[in-house]
Amino acid sequence: MKKLNKPKRKINYDKIENNRFIIFFVVILFLFGLVTIRIINVMLVNEEKFSEQLSVLTYTEVSGASSPRGRIYDRNYNILVDNKSLKTITYQKKKGTTNLDMIESATQIATHLEIDYSKLTERAKREFYFAKNKEECDKLVTKEEQEKVKQHKLSQRELEELKLTRIPSEKLNFSEEEQKIAYIYYLMNKGYTYEEKIIKSDANDKEYAYVSENNSILNGFNTKIDWERVYPYGETFKSMLGKVSSSTQGIPAELKDYYLEKGYSLNDRVGLSYIEKQYEEYLRGEKSLYKVVNSHETKLLKEGSRGKDIVLSIDINLQQEVERILGEQIKHAKSEANTEFYDHSSVIIQEPNTGEILAMAGKRIVNGEIVDNTTSLLISPITPGSVVKGASMLVGYNEGAVKIGEKMLDECVKVAGVSEKCSSVNNLGVINDITALAKSSNVYQFKIAIRVNGQEYRRGMKLNFNQKSFDTYRDMYHSFGLGVKTEIDLPVESNGYGAKKDKASGNLLDFVMGQYEAYTPIQLSQYISTIANGGERLAPHLLKEVHSSSSTDEIGKLETTVERKVLNKINTTEEYMKRVKEGFIAVLNSQGGYGVGYMDKNMKPAGKTGTSQSFIDTNNDDVIDTETITSSFIGYAPYDNPKMSIIVTSPDSSHPNSSTNFASLVTYRITREVTSKYTEMYGN
Repeated sequence: MKKLNKPKRKINYDKIENNRFIIFFVVILFLFGLVTIRIINVMLVNEEKFSEQLSVLTYTEVSGASSPRGRIYDRNYNILVDNKSLKTITYQKKKGTTNLDMIESATQIATHLEIDYSKLTERAKREFYFAKNKEECDKLVTKEEQEKVKQHKLSQRELEELKLTRIPSEKLNFSEEEQKIAYIYYLMNKGYTYEEKIIKSDANDKEYAYVSENNSILNGFNTKIDWERVYPYGETFKSMLGKVSSSTQGIPAELKDYYLEKGYSLNDRVGLSYIEKQYEEYLRGEKSLYKVVNSHETKLLKEGSRGKDIVLSIDINLQQEVERILGEQIKHAKSEANTEFYDHSSVIIQEPNTGEILAMAGKRIVNGEIVDNTTSLLISPITPGSVVKGASMLVGYNEGAVKIGEKMLDECVKVAGVSEKCSSVNNLGVINDITALAKSSNVYQFKIAIRVNGQEYRRGMKLNFNQKSFDTYRDMYHSFGLGVKTEIDLPVESNGYGAKKDKASGNLLDFVMGQYEAYTPIQLSQYISTIANGGERLAPHLLKEVHSSSSTDEIGKLETTVERKVLNKINTTEEYMKRVKEGFIAVLNSQGGYGVGYMDKNMKPAGKTGTSQSFIDTNNDDVIDTETITSSFIGYAPYDNPKMSIIVTSPDSSHPNSSTNFASLVTYRITREVTSKYTEMYGN
């Protein structure tokens, strides 16, 4: 077939280029149109909507320094804790300030301030040296390590940490002046950049005047009036009022996570112990609120205010008298025979129908000086002795092991494998349940316990081990608050000391006369208050009222009144509880009652004495080597309408291994004098 020679088609490259340009232009024009429409939509149509969203995304609120805490009052509205103004030097970093600028400012102000730099750490020294000698410190890492940062095998932060740790120790041998400057620099950097830092919270007039007059050239340093806690009644009850962190301390490291979760800042001042810590939520001031304008500037949104005021159940005048009496009687006792191991006593006075604590104090003698020991009332258990026999008697009644009015022979009891056990005075003869309490018969309780154990006493018998018997007594004791937390409104409290495992059957006899487990004074106070009010175990409490924050010297408006809190009711009958109370009345009012004289009979008192064996380590070698005697008293008045309960404890107040049988009456004297003072202040 003959091929036709067709002419070659000529390609118009110019036309193609023009078409491509037109398409590209149309696309650009389309995209530009979309952007324009979007901008118009954002700027005109939905301007308000997007402005609000931008505000939300960029708006940051921060709090100022801690505001003054609320005041603490006693039940009669006497101020126990107040705030005092302090001249304070502060620092707030300005925008554009470098570390070298800060060091220069710290150096400038250091010559005009007296600063305690004893808390300057080695870490702070290294950071100061690094900031001052950055180029020199940059040479402390290798090129290979720098290359690892580029390769993302090492973070910049890790590289900086290497530089810090490699600073030679000899470079940190600062002079006193350098240490002062380094510490000021540390305080300037503590916390967040935008926060105001406390440099000195107790500046003198000269220091305060210098900073006030020169703040325009001190590059971030300024003055303000801060606060500190003051105690109008001095050391009285101060340990239980608790402590507050300082302006420079802020939140302690061990509490950081707890408080940060609650919205605190690291430099906030918080309650560290006891009432200040327990009622932090009320006492903490409301801080000023600021809006962050940029990373270094803020704008005030809301002025801060003082915290809420709280009123305690404590009567500070009664508290003062109790502390005075304790101090005098402890010193007196130390002049008596057999008191070489004795060094402290405690007192608690409660309102048994509400749980309110009117006074609580512990005093200890150290090298002839009386010091506070009140915190031991919550955490230091003692062997209670016969004061627990009210609870023991109720077990007997409940279990049918003894009948009201039943008579038994008080005789020395002997069971197999256990030494002979007697009452404190032998041969009380045939006695009933009331006399058994009045004259503190151990034997009466022993014979009841043997019946609870499912046996009847006969001399030389084998006492079977029965865990249920231990559990029955322990359950009753626990229901009174003995051996369990009382739920007092304080952040620290002990369970007392209980046996981890009951092993020997003979321990049951020790248990029922208060020689087996140990309880704290606050547990004993809850126990006697429960008997006094007829069987309701109430949570002891120190908080009575909460008042709103006040901008004046007057207490704020009442917001909350603390109500009585019933933890449980004693599992017994009204008849049995009444019988125990009759026994406690006989202790202080019947002829031969072991508690006669502890409280004036005009008070219509009821109660129970207790004497127990205790054992101590006298040479600090962790070996118990000496037997001592602990004396205790629990009571209430008036017995027909109780208004107060009292406990007094004096551990190791005498000891049996002596050439004389003399036993100090320190517990008796403290009880007598304190209850007389109570009557003088409150009436019978």
